[in-house]
Amino acid sequence: MASEDITKLAESLAKTKVGGGQLSFKGQSLKLNTAEDAEEVIKQIEEFDGLEALRLEGNTVGVEAAKVIAKALEKKSELKRCHWSDMFTGRLRSEIPPALISLGDALITAGAQLVELDLSDNAFGPDGVRGFEALLKSPACYTLQELKLNNCGMGIGGGKILAAALKECHRKSSAQGKPLALKVFVAGRNRLENDGATALAEAFGIIGTLEEVHMPQNGINHPGITALAQAFAINPLLRVINLNDNTFTEKGAVAMAETLKALRQIEVINFGDCLVRSKGAVAIADAVKEGLHKLKELNLSFCEIKRDAALTVAEAIEDKAELEKLDLNGNCLGEEGCEQLQEILEGFNMAAVLGSLSDDEGEEEDDEEEEEEDEEEEEEEEEEEQQQLKERGQEEQESLTPKKIIDSQDSTPVPSPPVDVATFLAFPSPEKLLRLGPKCSVLIAQQTDTSDVEKVVTALLRISSVFKDEAPVKTAVHETTDALMRKAFTSATFNSDAFITSLLIHMGLLKSEEKIKAVPSLYGILMTLNHMVQQDYFPKSLAPVLSAFVTKPNRALDSCSFARHMLLETLHQL
Repeated sequence: MASEDITKLAESLAKTKVGGGQLSFKGQSLKLNTAEDAEEVIKQIEEFDGLEALRLEGNTVGVEAAKVIAKALEKKSELKRCHWSDMFTGRLRSEIPPALISLGDALITAGAQLVELDLSDNAFGPDGVRGFEALLKSPACYTLQELKLNNCGMGIGGGKILAAALKECHRKSSAQGKPLALKVFVAGRNRLENDGATALAEAFGIIGTLEEVHMPQNGINHPGITALAQAFAINPLLRVINLNDNTFTEKGAVAMAETLKALRQIEVINFGDCLVRSKGAVAIADAVKEGLHKLKELNLSFCEIKRDAALTVAEAIEDKAELEKLDLNGNCLGEEGCEQLQEILEGFNMAAVLGSLSDDEGEEEDDEEEEEEDEEEEEEEEEEEQQQLKERGQEEQESLTPKKIIDSQDSTPVPSPPVDVATFLAFPSPEKLLRLGPKCSVLIAQQTDTSDVEKVVTALLRISSVFKDEAPVKTAVHETTDALMRKAFTSATFNSDAFITSLLIHMGLLKSEEKIKAVPSLYGILMTLNHMVQQDYFPKSLAPVLSAFVTKPNRALDSCSFARHMLLETLHQL
């Protein structure tokens, strides 16, 4: 190590905080690549008697450095809290699992009994969960009370691995007479979707001791929300439920409302930006009115709730003496509705609890509401169709062979309904893409007019919208994207600059004079672009443009931070 690097490291370590059994290297931006880089960190760990908490946030730890730090931790049996969020900045995704395995094995060897494990803001994806799977199943985690995995990009696959590990931990710890009693679970921004959420719900139902659950921005729809609601009902100590920015719709909201009626300790409900809509809001209001006397915060902002339903919510909090905040901002009350809402709360002497209404959307016309409800019904019907396919034997989407549905009357095999390119592009879903068969990439490329930039952008967005981390779907999306974009970019008449401009507009990253609705989620297109930009057909001249817009602050990008990080890292390496 160069002398100037040693000096910088020494200066950083001088800021190390020690106290109360805690050793902190938080936010020191240490770059620990080799064993030599980690020498001073190891020395401080080894010399710390009674180490109970180790903070490594805001640094970057490589595989070799992790191994030697792990060696030092093997003798720290009193360690209880591992604050290891954001400790792999700039690392390749492949580096993280082996680093986590080394650290986890050390804790197991030490005989540590963890109370808190925080691995948030580490973009390790599904493979990264494998890196601490053994730790979660070990005696070191039988005592775990807080598990924090916010913004890790686990995906459905990672969610399932995590759920299985938690169930195994509970089984093993129960066999020893001290069942896992997890209190706090945090896993926001992980693209868990319905399958990941449902798997975790099963684990929550077995554990039964949860007090706080934070799972915002996970792309969960009503089947996953319903599964979580059922699990929450058998966790009677729940105080905080944060499911912000998922998609309840009426079905999910009603299921959650029924659960709320059974819970007595609830203090915080955050269902903001969850599309509970008016009927769902009324159901939640009924649950609030019937009980929840400890309620301190109710967030139903940006949920497309109309005036009458919002007023019902306000009336439901009349006797909630502990309430500190009611958030109904961003709904559809209109000026008169906002005034009525304030009058009701003033009548209860509770006007102070009402949050800002500055983003109210105004009263919607009935025809607009009906149109939105129709769209919702179509989405729900498609979700139910997918669920029925799973119940008929499609447990995992691992085969491109169309499934057979057996008619119970005559037992004659009936093939699944045929899917063509037009059907897939009109109503895209992973199942439809797979059912197009092995030639799906060729078919879509052939039937897309690549001389028309808008048609290419639309097709790409539809294909990428079904992206999942599961191998068959991921492969099909990549192959189809490659066939389409290779054909487009190699065409002499295709305008690459117009393409990237149109794509950025549809992604909501670039403003347009025309009214163009941005795609609802950027996760699929960001993950698809991460693949695209690495291919030989992608014009390298577009990389700086893409990088500039993906780097800019944007709420839609913030909700897909893992995918954003992956793309920016790839673009940086080009």
